[in-house]
Amino acid sequence: MDGQHSEKPHSHTTDDRMSSTTSQNPRSAQHQAGTHGNPEGDAQCPTSHRIFSPISRSMKDLSYMKVPAHRDRQAHPTTILLCKSQSSQAALVPKEHKMFMEEAYNAAVCFKMLWDLNSSDPLRLKYIIKKIKNMAYGAPNLVLETIHDYFVDNPEISSRHKFRLFHVLEAVIESSDSLEEAWEKSFMQLALENMTKSTELEEAYQDAASNVLLAICRHSWRVVARHLETKVLTGVFPHRSLLYVMGILTSTEAIFNQGDKACWEEHLAQMAVKSVQFLNTDAWYKALLLALTKPDQTSQEQPPEKAFLFIYYGLILQAEDNSTTVRAHLRSLLDTSHQWPKQREGMALTIGLAAVRHLDHVWAVLEQFGQSTPIKWSLQSSCLKNSEDLQWKWASSTMLLAYGQMAVRAKAHILPWVDNILSRMIFYFHYSSWVWLPRATPLEHGLFTAQDETLKQSFLTAVLMLVGAISRNEGAHSYKFSQISELLECLMVLMEKEPQDTLCTSTRQQAFHIVTSLCKLRPPLDLERKSRILSVCLHSVLALPLLDVLEKHTCLFLEPPNIQTLYNKTAEALDQMLLSFIVQNPTTNELHFLLSHLYLWLASEKAHERQRAMHSCMTLLRFLSQNPYLDPKEDFKRIGQLVCVLGILCQDPDRATQHSSLEGVGHLYQLLRCQRATETQKVEVQTPEQLSQVHGDGTPVWSSGDQKTAPPASQEPVFPKDGVLQLGSSQVIKEVMKHLTMAELTDLIWTAIEGLGSTSPFRVQAAADVLLTTIKEHGANLETVANLGRAIHLQLCSIRIPQAKEDVLHAVTLLARSHTPELVATFLDFSIPLDSHAFRLWRALGAEQPVSRVVLAMLLDWLRERPLPGGARNGSPQPKDQPWLRSLAAMNTLHELQFAREFKKAVREAHPELLLALLTQLHYVLELNLPEGPAPGQEAPETTTPSPQSMSLEALRSLLSTTGHWQDFAFLELQDAWKLFTTIHTYPQGVGLLARAMVQNCCQQIKAVTSQLLPSLQSKEERERKAAILILTEFLYSPTMLEVLPRQAALTTLARSLRDPSPEVRVLSLQGLGNILFHPEKGSLLCGQLPPFLDGFFQNSEQAVVQVMGTVSDVLHRLGAHGAATQSLRVAIYARSFFDDERAGIRAAAMALFGDLVAAVAGRELSGLRAQVHQSMVPLLLHLRDCCPAVVKQAKFSLYRCALQLRWRLPHTLFCTLAWEQGLSARHFLWTRLMTRSQEEFSIHLAQALSYLHSGHRHIKTWAALFIGYTTCYHPQAVSQMLNSVDTNLLFSTFEDLKKDPEPGIREFATRQFSFLQKVAAGPQ
Repeated sequence: MDGQHSEKPHSHTTDDRMSSTTSQNPRSAQHQAGTHGNPEGDAQCPTSHRIFSPISRSMKDLSYMKVPAHRDRQAHPTTILLCKSQSSQAALVPKEHKMFMEEAYNAAVCFKMLWDLNSSDPLRLKYIIKKIKNMAYGAPNLVLETIHDYFVDNPEISSRHKFRLFHVLEAVIESSDSLEEAWEKSFMQLALENMTKSTELEEAYQDAASNVLLAICRHSWRVVARHLETKVLTGVFPHRSLLYVMGILTSTEAIFNQGDKACWEEHLAQMAVKSVQFLNTDAWYKALLLALTKPDQTSQEQPPEKAFLFIYYGLILQAEDNSTTVRAHLRSLLDTSHQWPKQREGMALTIGLAAVRHLDHVWAVLEQFGQSTPIKWSLQSSCLKNSEDLQWKWASSTMLLAYGQMAVRAKAHILPWVDNILSRMIFYFHYSSWVWLPRATPLEHGLFTAQDETLKQSFLTAVLMLVGAISRNEGAHSYKFSQISELLECLMVLMEKEPQDTLCTSTRQQAFHIVTSLCKLRPPLDLERKSRILSVCLHSVLALPLLDVLEKHTCLFLEPPNIQTLYNKTAEALDQMLLSFIVQNPTTNELHFLLSHLYLWLASEKAHERQRAMHSCMTLLRFLSQNPYLDPKEDFKRIGQLVCVLGILCQDPDRATQHSSLEGVGHLYQLLRCQRATETQKVEVQTPEQLSQVHGDGTPVWSSGDQKTAPPASQEPVFPKDGVLQLGSSQVIKEVMKHLTMAELTDLIWTAIEGLGSTSPFRVQAAADVLLTTIKEHGANLETVANLGRAIHLQLCSIRIPQAKEDVLHAVTLLARSHTPELVATFLDFSIPLDSHAFRLWRALGAEQPVSRVVLAMLLDWLRERPLPGGARNGSPQPKDQPWLRSLAAMNTLHELQFAREFKKAVREAHPELLLALLTQLHYVLELNLPEGPAPGQEAPETTTPSPQSMSLEALRSLLSTTGHWQDFAFLELQDAWKLFTTIHTYPQGVGLLARAMVQNCCQQIKAVTSQLLPSLQSKEERERKAAILILTEFLYSPTMLEVLPRQAALTTLARSLRDPSPEVRVLSLQGLGNILFHPEKGSLLCGQLPPFLDGFFQNSEQAVVQVMGTVSDVLHRLGAHGAATQSLRVAIYARSFFDDERAGIRAAAMALFGDLVAAVAGRELSGLRAQVHQSMVPLLLHLRDCCPAVVKQAKFSLYRCALQLRWRLPHTLFCTLAWEQGLSARHFLWTRLMTRSQEEFSIHLAQALSYLHSGHRHIKTWAALFIGYTTCYHPQAVSQMLNSVDTNLLFSTFEDLKKDPEPGIREFATRQFSFLQKVAAGPQ
């Protein structure tokens, strides 16, 4: 429009020229319209009424045409046209005559519509005005001429009718491309005459006439300005309408063409200079003050004339040379009411304009007024006292705005005054009431809103004006300001006081703009203050509730703000503040500093907070990728952390956050490529392209959280042209990782591990994915893997998502390929005790078979690191560092890994090494002499950690049981031999028994163990040599050993051990050298000693008999498998005869001897010995209930050895039953195995059981009865055939006695058996 209203020579169309010829004589135009005949024969209307015949349908249709969007019109456009005659005569009418008739007709129609404006029907008035405006777009001069004629012809029309005509005239003049000088003068005169008239419409009528003058200004403002100047400078205070026009001209840019606004302002300044004289005119000044203090109709709006008057007054004071006059006028102005917002703004504007030439004097007036009573009262009063005090309540608001206007108007002179002005602003801030109030509740906030918001807005507005003035000053960057930090602290307090659950004003937005400007000034902010600013600002926006919640807080407002728009602007201001920080300090350290404050919000549990923070982060990265501020030679700080955070958020459940993070990765990718580019490998500038904003399901990515509507085009994500980010998030992260250094990748992994501890399920899973992806790609080259492993263990216990835990464990498996030693050493640190999470880590470590072997070998190496602390042998306190813990941890870990599926094969393969290592470890633990449990008098905690002794022993036990060597395990378990490993003195016996079990069971690992013995005998550790020589001396009885270590080699080895530094090793070596293997002649000698020993069984001394039986067992062992055959039957008979001896020691020794004998002849044909074995089964079985534990132990072992010799089925189950089961199931299993062999054995066993019914031991007698009872139940016919009357009566008597047994189960069984036996006994009869 500006380009259309310049004052230029008028150009007119044909109809304009025709109209202009009659413009000076309106009557001639009327005459032409009335005298030209109507071709259709319509009746003529009197000229004074301008009434024509009804308009044809086609003309009506045209009258409804919409106003075009542009001003380009054809040469002869019309809105209302005469309908064309369809007669042949009409076609012959000359063209000029037709045009003349059309114009005349349109003028008449326009005149008629102007007349109809006097109607009282609102709808009709609206319709008429619309039609006139439409006609004016087509033929503005015709409408102008018609309006002019209407005013001339109807001077007595009503004020209301004129009011409507003025509105139409204003619209027509505005719609005209140009305005002839004649029309300017005519309508200007019309406006000037009416704008000062008093009518019943009051100011509305005057404003309508003034608006006509303003419309003329769009075509020729200078002419109007001259008329206004003449009116204003008469010496009489100007009429309100004149001030109204000047106010609109001053405040409206659209009226002027480019550059004309400055000319008007210059013209206004000249008028102000000429008006200085009126300041001393009492009437003029009083009228001015009255106009300035006149209350406005509303508190939020100020009429243009009053707004202009504040400006004009300020310009006049600016032009005044007398400083005394200026001070007096300013003080008088400040003494007026400060109640209304626009009044305060106007007063501040006047003061600011006066400060352009009188800065010192204006400052003095403000200082004086600031110390006055009204100001002190406004700062200290918390409640209203009376209605007169209301005018001073917001005086401090006026002062703040005045200081801001001073800064704006002072321009180049402001810098020396900045600190002074800021100090006053800070003063008024600190003494404001809202600063000292706690964060208000919604109700309290409503009570304080009016005053608080006024003061806050005044403070913010003033500071904005000040920082704007500073930023426009070229010398500001070289000037050091002392009040910046205090002002920033005020802003932080202000934002902290803002209600965190509402967003109703632009307070935050303004504060961010101020901070953005202040951060560009000197001195620069220190990190601590900048950190506080970032924390407060981010919390102020990111912690706001969702927009739906924010809108609910404004539902009771009369004019609620647009929350979406307000939030968007606030968030944009926050982003601009972040960008200004990086622009002021374009370094990678600054980038990391900013991002570190965003990380807290990126990890928020609330989706909308993450979404907002991610958008700010993406905006920052986008800015840096599109603007090369960062130095390419400067390395990024903790860029790995950023990559990990973005990678995690790429899997955020919120789609907007996903989208922003993916875009952020794209911009980061660009930054990295540019930063890592070398001279030989240049990175081309990428042209971003948009990523699809719709997911697979068609839902827009901005359909959640704060983004209610589609984001503007500038916010659409853009990515590199190579399309790398069109891949999945995992693939994108892989591409970004290619540009990271090893240190940055390590940082990425640390961040991912930290994310595993999150309480958010998606973050945990995403962190596990990022960790797994990174280690897959770069795990082989990582450093500080030990610390990573330790951190993973700490986080593993908090992971509750199965898939995430599996991913983390898989990552450990991948790390183990290249970093097994570091991880093994690290995991040992938390393997005492070995909790479930640590155990899973060990399993993951050995998930791959080759690695599991390496892990096991390293654990063995750590196991062999056995430092012996000082004082360990005498029980003195242990040192604090406890260097033996690693060895104990390795032992504990080996124990647990024996049960792990991943290590099954490796443990079996390493069985020989493990056996020797664990035996040696047992001796080492005994040497440490560590406490086995709580001190006497102390209660053990609920969850006690097993002692090292028990752990080492359990490791040995589990090695035998989990690797298939259960027979060796049973050999020791049934003899209760494990306790031999618990003391240093009985340790050799335990090792010897284990080796003997391997020999007697023909263990397949004897060869492999023998191969390991030779290096162990050369070990530097005495304990290892001791264990090796103990095993070797027992292995000498195994023919299998000779396949690995021939007789001569074994002899040489033992001979070498005679020179061992350890006396114990030398003694054991000497014993080995005395083995029958090296001295075959000893066999006949020992066999010859057996008969005298057997005769010694019948001595009266229990101790002597027990010792003799032990000696016979030792002889049988020394003779080996070949030497005992000839004497075995005699030994068996002698031993069996003592099974039921009254002396418990002899019973136990006899059973032990019988078991040793069976073991000595294992693997060969029993011949005559078989009967003895069969006959021993029932006694041994019944003695399992012997009252002596030693007898029970030996009975179990001998029964087990006999069962193996007889090749019973399910030997392992038999062992488990004997070792640990005591109930009915155990009895039933043993009875089944015993009584289902053959008829001959059945008779023998039943007869033996009947004989034990006479036993004096109650438990043995009871079990014999139970045994017979089982047999009777399952084989009643066979039993009835074997029992005679004596046996039957004995059974009746026994079961009758058992009915009184203290055990309920025995009583019930006896009752049933008694009844059943009666039926069996009565059966044959």
